[in-house]
Amino acid sequence: MLKTEPFEVTLADKQSVILPQEHITEFIERKHKRIKVIASTPDNQIEFYAALKREKTGLFRIYFSKAKQKELEVYINDYFTIQVFEDTSKYGVEMSEELEAVLLSDYKAYTIFEELTPGRQRSIIYTISRYKSSQMRIDKAILLTENLKRGIYDPKLWLKKF
Repeated sequence: MLKTEPFEVTLADKQSVILPQEHITEFIERKHKRIKVIASTPDNQIEFYAALKREKTGLFRIYFSKAKQKELEVYINDYFTIQVFEDTSKYGVEMSEELEAVLLSDYKAYTIFEELTPGRQRSIIYTISRYKSSQMRIDKAILLTENLKRGIYDPKLWLKKF
C-alpha cells in the first residue's frame, strides 16, 4: 500500500490544507484522486478520507472541515502532522455498518446504490453516517433506500417521508 512518512502542515485557510508536492509525488504520478489521511497532534489523532485537489497554481489541497479542526483541536497557525495513505476503500469513504446492512438486506436498493456515481454514493454514506445513534442511522438508511426505490435522487428529498 502506498503511503507517505508523516509530515508537518498547517491550515492554508479556514477549511483546507496544502500538501507539499515532495511528500505526495507518488500519489500524483499514480493519478490518485482520493486518499486516506491520518492527522495528528501530540494529544489527538483523527482519520478521514479526502479528495486530492490540484489547484490552478499547481498546489495540491485537501478539504479540512471546521469539525475536523475542532476534533483535532487545531487552529489557524497551528502546526500538526499528516500522513497520507492510498485509498483502498470501495467507495472512497468508510460506510457505516447500519447502511451496509440495510443495503445488503434490500437487493433492489443495493442495485440502485451501485449504479449511482461514486460522488453520489459518498453523499449517501455521509448523509447516513452523520447521525450519532445507531438506531437513527438504521431508520434513516431505510427511509433513504425506500426513497431511492421510488426514484427520488435529489439529495434534499432523500430523508423526506412521502
